[in-house]
Amino acid sequence: MKKAFLLLVIVACVTTVFAQVADSAKRHVILNGAANFRDLGGYKTKSGKTVKWGKVYRSADISKLSEADLAALSARKITYDVDLRGREEAQEAPDKLNPGVDYVLCPAGSDSINIKMRKIMMAPNVNGDSVMINFYSNTNYLADRYTPFFNKLLLVPDDQSLLFHCTAGKDRTGIAAALFLYSLGVPYKTIVADYVATDYYRQADNARSVKAMSAMHIDPSVATSMQSAKKEYLDATFAAINKKYGSVDNFLKNQLKLDDKQLTVLKSKYLE
Repeated sequence: MKKAFLLLVIVACVTTVFAQVADSAKRHVILNGAANFRDLGGYKTKSGKTVKWGKVYRSADISKLSEADLAALSARKITYDVDLRGREEAQEAPDKLNPGVDYVLCPAGSDSINIKMRKIMMAPNVNGDSVMINFYSNTNYLADRYTPFFNKLLLVPDDQSLLFHCTAGKDRTGIAAALFLYSLGVPYKTIVADYVATDYYRQADNARSVKAMSAMHIDPSVATSMQSAKKEYLDATFAAINKKYGSVDNFLKNQLKLDDKQLTVLKSKYLE
């Protein structure tokens, strides 16, 4: 009986993820100089509405965009860029942007975390999943990192769109996407599907990263965990928020300062 139940759970999870990537021809924006660039539109909310296509995009590093890539961003009217990387990351690989794009850097916690993570990865007998869950459970920088993100979301004109990203487009970006979709009323199962789909969109990049990290004498299993987008990682963030703030709704209202009026504006702007 337990085995049958477990099988049903696994099938349900796989089906949800497959549904997320099945529309990848529309969702996935294929660029020469960026990976994991995708539209957050098309998701259904609990109330039956749909997240608008062509309004909000998530991505990995965009420092290597080609002229054709920039033209593609211009065609999608991407005029806002929220950079979730640390100051050092942004200085080493500045975003390539079209003229006039509204750019904001949200480095809260990234510089110190990146330094700490590098040391941990090199330590003997380290468990990659534990490292990632510890990172995702850290709520100390969430408000400072994501308040500017939501402030920009509230400002985007109806005929324009916004892009947000970090380096891999997985962790800081994954949490941002999750909070954004949650604020619109998208079910958690769908939010998780969007998050774990990063492994689908980054297959080649993950393989290269794991190989490079292994060459730096980082255990391959640790490197694989560090590059993965596992459900339990995102679960850890939501669990930590619920534990510290009582609920994700409380976090949005009291930490990100999104009152009922602003949440209504968000839904009006990004749902149809």
